[in-house]
Amino acid sequence: MRTSVTVAAEPRESRGKNEARRTRKRGMIPAVIYGAFKDPVPVAVDPRKIALILRSKTGHNSIFDLDVQGLETTPVMVVDEQYDPIRGNLLHVDLKRIDITKRIRVAVPVLTHGEAIGVKTQDGLLEIVTRAVEIECLPDEIPEHFTVDVSELLIGQSKRAGDIALSGSMKLLSSPDTVVAHVVALKAIEEPAPAEAAVPTAEGVPAEPEVIKKGKKEDEGTATEGKPEGKTEAKAEPKPKKK
Repeated sequence: MRTSVTVAAEPRESRGKNEARRTRKRGMIPAVIYGAFKDPVPVAVDPRKIALILRSKTGHNSIFDLDVQGLETTPVMVVDEQYDPIRGNLLHVDLKRIDITKRIRVAVPVLTHGEAIGVKTQDGLLEIVTRAVEIECLPDEIPEHFTVDVSELLIGQSKRAGDIALSGSMKLLSSPDTVVAHVVALKAIEEPAPAEAAVPTAEGVPAEPEVIKKGKKEDEGTATEGKPEGKTEAKAEPKPKKK
């Protein structure tokens, strides 16, 4: 989206880590302008102004004027940026020149509107599948976002990229079948079947299975089985000793 913002830039005479450090000490960050069949130009810009543009509603789709001291004033877009991994502040940006008479390719956010019938009356769940679609259009016609009405959706129904209303020079580049949002049924949580309880006894303690004990008694009963009662084996008398 074209904005009325103008950012001042200073040309840089050299590149490299040392030059980048000196630029950041002055409160600026290194940047590069390229595109539109012109040579790349290294510049220095104010990171606070670039950060405000990136945090705006149009974000990376914001087209603003870059006024390079003594060189050119041209519409540009931020196409890449580098942040400090610890502090999170901007370290470097790449800026692309934009020809406002030619179509460009951009990703536009997709928002949903309304409460789906499948959520209100069927206890369904609205899932957002795709949050941005790609289009091609003239720079001045880049929308801030697309809005999709999901209020009529029942369980199993969806809104796709092909349902998004386009205007002007806009052309959809994403697949028309790309699902933007759909309503799904909530899965019932299956409870595990209760384990079989032991049968309580009269005392309230679960009965234990009866175990037949085998031991000496059984062995002894087997040993004496078949012998007549009341009879004992005769013992041999010792032989007299010879004198």
